[in-house]
Amino acid sequence: MQIFKVGGAVRDRLLGKPVTDVDWVVVGATTEEMLAKGYRPVGADFPVFLHPKSGEEYALARTERKSGRGYGGFTFHASPEVTLEEDLIRRDLTINAMAEDDQQNLTDPYHGQRDLEARVLRHVSPAFAEDPLRVLRVARFAARYAEQGFSIAPETLALMSQLSDSGELEALTAERSWKEISRALMENQPQVFIEVLRECGALKVLMPEVNALFGVPQPEIHHPEIDSGIHTLSVLEQSALHKQPLTVRWACLLHDLGKGLTPEEEWPRHIAHEHKGLKLIKAVNARFKAPKDCQELALLVGQYHTHGHRALELKASTLLELLQSFDVYRRPQRFEEFIAACEMDARGRKGLEQRSYPQADYLRGAATVARGVAVQPLLEKGFKGPELGEALKRERLKALKTYKEASAC
Repeated sequence: MQIFKVGGAVRDRLLGKPVTDVDWVVVGATTEEMLAKGYRPVGADFPVFLHPKSGEEYALARTERKSGRGYGGFTFHASPEVTLEEDLIRRDLTINAMAEDDQQNLTDPYHGQRDLEARVLRHVSPAFAEDPLRVLRVARFAARYAEQGFSIAPETLALMSQLSDSGELEALTAERSWKEISRALMENQPQVFIEVLRECGALKVLMPEVNALFGVPQPEIHHPEIDSGIHTLSVLEQSALHKQPLTVRWACLLHDLGKGLTPEEEWPRHIAHEHKGLKLIKAVNARFKAPKDCQELALLVGQYHTHGHRALELKASTLLELLQSFDVYRRPQRFEEFIAACEMDARGRKGLEQRSYPQADYLRGAATVARGVAVQPLLEKGFKGPELGEALKRERLKALKTYKEASAC
């Protein structure tokens, strides 16, 4: 039995990056031997075990053969005869197909170290084209390592395009797709993920609503970058620069989908794009089974982001309706994330990335004022039930009018 550290742990050590997750491959062992040593089996598809003390994953060396569509369409074979090189060749990229023993002696049959030094993301073998999930994975790695100057090898991009055209992407489950998308959005340059998907033709398959934004103009006076797709990429880039959470980044990606529905004869204006986009946002949310908090924020930002930009001009009654829509009294964090998404939208414009966004503090102040209206005095006056709700609304409106007048001075 031989044990090797593999994949990301080896790659990140060679890059000088912190190693967080460690995976191991065991060569020359059987399931019975692993169980006898106290390893705990996990997973039904192939032999993976948890170390009895560290809890880290140890997988028996295995080969795989395409047997169906999608990410799960593979038959695996694990036995003591499978070599380390045979196990490594089934991996996606050369930089992920390296192994090392406990003395850090490197096994690198597919020249991953050379590609690390050359800053190239390159597939290991033609079998890359058998797994559609790898399109998303490579795009995610491109987003992760863009800052280090990595690019995708032309021949690998060609295979990604081939996969995008094959119909295999449609076989991906929502859960697997979302796992890759959510991880990619949390990278330092998530816009690169979208750019790569678009370049290889995967974006029009996975997110045609986002793909439709490219080539759609906006009024140059408000959007010097003009193109709606480029704007979306810039907003996503700003969300990463400002370390926003996944909910905000997802909302930033989807906030302008309605602009893709505007008839060409109406360009560059996009009247009511906020409401038109809601059905598209719902469709994308459902397609990837996004978490509930991501779904809710994306819809709210899509519907109300222009309200955020016009906050200083809104009537007190409209401002109150906005606050009510977000339930700022019980869910203040969601409104804070809405403000963040609006600010990212405002900054995601060419040459305006550093412009201040006074609407943010104004909206926070309005929420504080509305939350500050006390219920007890109304109860003491005898209000209850629906009448109490109406009285509370009147008091909040009065407070917001005072706040608006004071802010204008």
